[in-house]
Amino acid sequence: MKDRILDANFPRTLDQRVYHLGLRAGEVANRILTVGSPSRAHGIASYLDPAPTPFTLTSERGFTTITGRYKGVPVSIVSIGMGHPNADFFVREVRECLNGDMVVVRLGSCGGLIDVPVGSVVVPKGSIAVTRNYDFDFGTGRSDEPPYRTSKPVLADSTLHDAVVDALKRTRPANITTPIVDHTLNASADSFYSSQGRQTSFPDHNADLIERLMAEHRDLGTFEMETFHILHLASCWRPAAHASDTDAPPLSRDATAPSIYPAHPPSTQAEIPDVATSAGDHQPLKPPPRIKAAAAQMVFASRTSQDFITPQEVASIEAWTGRAVLEALVGLVMEPDRLHEEKGSVWEIAQDGQAEITVPR
Repeated sequence: MKDRILDANFPRTLDQRVYHLGLRAGEVANRILTVGSPSRAHGIASYLDPAPTPFTLTSERGFTTITGRYKGVPVSIVSIGMGHPNADFFVREVRECLNGDMVVVRLGSCGGLIDVPVGSVVVPKGSIAVTRNYDFDFGTGRSDEPPYRTSKPVLADSTLHDAVVDALKRTRPANITTPIVDHTLNASADSFYSSQGRQTSFPDHNADLIERLMAEHRDLGTFEMETFHILHLASCWRPAAHASDTDAPPLSRDATAPSIYPAHPPSTQAEIPDVATSAGDHQPLKPPPRIKAAAAQMVFASRTSQDFITPQEVASIEAWTGRAVLEALVGLVMEPDRLHEEKGSVWEIAQDGQAEITVPR
């Protein structure tokens, strides 16, 4: 993998890989399930079709992308870690690797703020951001500023939200009886601790944070750290064709080299996609392409009862919800001209009986 960086504004390597995820066009599909942990990504990837062999790439920055087909439909599973910054890398860099629409479902764990048992699954209708206010004097507690700020809600895509709820109901195993909650609001915090009202030895001035948030938003149901930013970027993105600038002074870095070399050959698509056009004839898409986003959240911790989920419960809930989100994604109708080009992609199916080539590790 070449390591010369061409543009400091949006860094790519000479072979057109984005800087943090390490991907290039043809290695990430339009339908995407994103999670936090690599182990969850690999577990869900076990449901992918055996052919073509799923493509797996783990970048030096810790992002893991697994792309293949589920029931014949191209999908990607991307592990991004935790927090708004990693969600930002994910949405922006994947978007620049794709033609057409981008459909994202975030599947992750959360803390429950409502009276439901651990193991419940929440599909929030929207999300707010809760952020630590750095202008507040946390040392003395004397300040005209509030210690935490909250944003206005941003909504999930309603069609995708409903598809996830329907898939969860259709695929729920008989032995899982915890509820599916689909009418609440999520809060995405910039900290697992202070901005979620947890008490540590730091002077976070957050003892009444949850109470205040619940008073402001009566339908608040969950706490986590990623959903708001994904929904926010999806709601505000507008496509625009753009010409590349002249070469900026290159950086000699190897930031995109995979830490685990993919067993599947990489994409052979050499051109950077114009996100505003179709892959086939390169004409502007009408209506313009969109990013559609929603989330499904597994309640691992109850902030009301202080219960925490068991490892056995985690395994069964992850297996159910992972398959359900895949079902929701592949069941969503997308027109062929709004999908990324298959030829040369890692999800291309070999023709004329040709066997797939496996790259040695």
